[in-house]
Amino acid sequence: MKRIYIYSTLCFLLTYLKVDAQQTEQGTGERDALKIEAATNGDKQDTKRSLAECIQLAIKANPTLLQNELAVKRAEVNLSQAKSNRLPSLNGNLEQKLNSGRSIDNTTNQFITRNNSTGYFGLETNIPVFNGFRILNDIRMKADAKNAGKLEFDSQVNALKLDVITAYIQVLTAQDVLKQSEMQTEVTREQVRRAEAMQKEGAINPGDYYDLKGQLANDINMIESNKQILYTNRVKLAGFLNVDEAQLGDLQALELKADAQKMDPTTLYKLATENLPNIPALDWKIKAAEKNIKIAQSSYWPSLSLNGGLNSNYSKNGMEGDYWYQMRNNIGKYVSLNLSIPIFNRFKVRNDVKLAKLDLESSKFQRGIALNNLRAETANAVFNLKNASNTITQLQEQNTNFAESFRIAKVVFELGNSNSVIFLTAKTKYDNSQIQLVVKQYEWLLQKYINDYYAGSLNL
Repeated sequence: MKRIYIYSTLCFLLTYLKVDAQQTEQGTGERDALKIEAATNGDKQDTKRSLAECIQLAIKANPTLLQNELAVKRAEVNLSQAKSNRLPSLNGNLEQKLNSGRSIDNTTNQFITRNNSTGYFGLETNIPVFNGFRILNDIRMKADAKNAGKLEFDSQVNALKLDVITAYIQVLTAQDVLKQSEMQTEVTREQVRRAEAMQKEGAINPGDYYDLKGQLANDINMIESNKQILYTNRVKLAGFLNVDEAQLGDLQALELKADAQKMDPTTLYKLATENLPNIPALDWKIKAAEKNIKIAQSSYWPSLSLNGGLNSNYSKNGMEGDYWYQMRNNIGKYVSLNLSIPIFNRFKVRNDVKLAKLDLESSKFQRGIALNNLRAETANAVFNLKNASNTITQLQEQNTNFAESFRIAKVVFELGNSNSVIFLTAKTKYDNSQIQLVVKQYEWLLQKYINDYYAGSLNL
């Protein structure tokens, strides 16, 4: 799998960390750390689109995947044609000509100088007898190419699944961040209402009062920004499914389960080589390249073919009789055996063989490169999953500590023994820790799917 799936998602998730770090102040209020909710029950759940449904719809309707499927159909047609090349060819010719001036009568082979009308028909066949086993090796090569094409298409299906999973998680992340910002805004709004009442009574520092009002405006702007991010990611997911964003509907939440396969990089790499279709596809490409060498070498051999034909002609000024009479009486037949012996062809065959051998070497290098990349990708997948799990543990402890720090700062601030700077600083740390925890949980979930993909257990 390409690294872009990991990098694009991590960059998207870390965007929220950067956005929240840039907020100088945020609203107040106590909230527990936001968790990834389990899928809801009841009638409401039936109206939500699940991840499995999104993947199945993408496989059926994604235009890029449907276009790639045409390559498989082309390979099937090419194989069918290679098999049909063993059959004789049969072609017919029909000609009607008007001559003016001096011409040759096609029935007498004599020159005539008057206007004439002539006709001709022919029927010929060609049967390949021997061509250096070119047709046989071409059939075998096309069969190998067909198998490689099917496996490549399976690999493209898996890549699309990862695209949908990534986009689906991005949408859920955006939804949760939007909910978080809405809760923050509501808490800030309550604090502003409280501060307005105190401002009328002169019981609050004017600087604290305006700090809270500025924070409320900032939170409202953040809601709009998060709505834009959510809409953008919904459009992206809808694009993979080939539907409008409005038709996407609500998405089912993903359940966070600590059931990820824990294995070492060597084991995951071995499973990936056994389960991913792109590696066997490269093996079939190597076999096809080997057959292509034999096809090129077949031109060293003589070729033998059997030919036969049937023809007749007509001339208005030729022999007596009408058109059909002359055609019936002028019928000619022939059978021939043609042998073509290659002697010198400007080294074309030799160079074609060299190029075919280079193609084989290139196919082998491609397989080695793919295995090398796969080894690095599986090692990163194992590390990233473990790292995300450890980070979640640390973030949970951090969130607990910041929650208590914020609780204390809130009590002190409401008693009038602190100022808005200290209060909002504690609030910012607490809110950022919540966002970090949500982001890392979704990152862990993505890494879990990636590990399942390499292990061949991505059952979606």
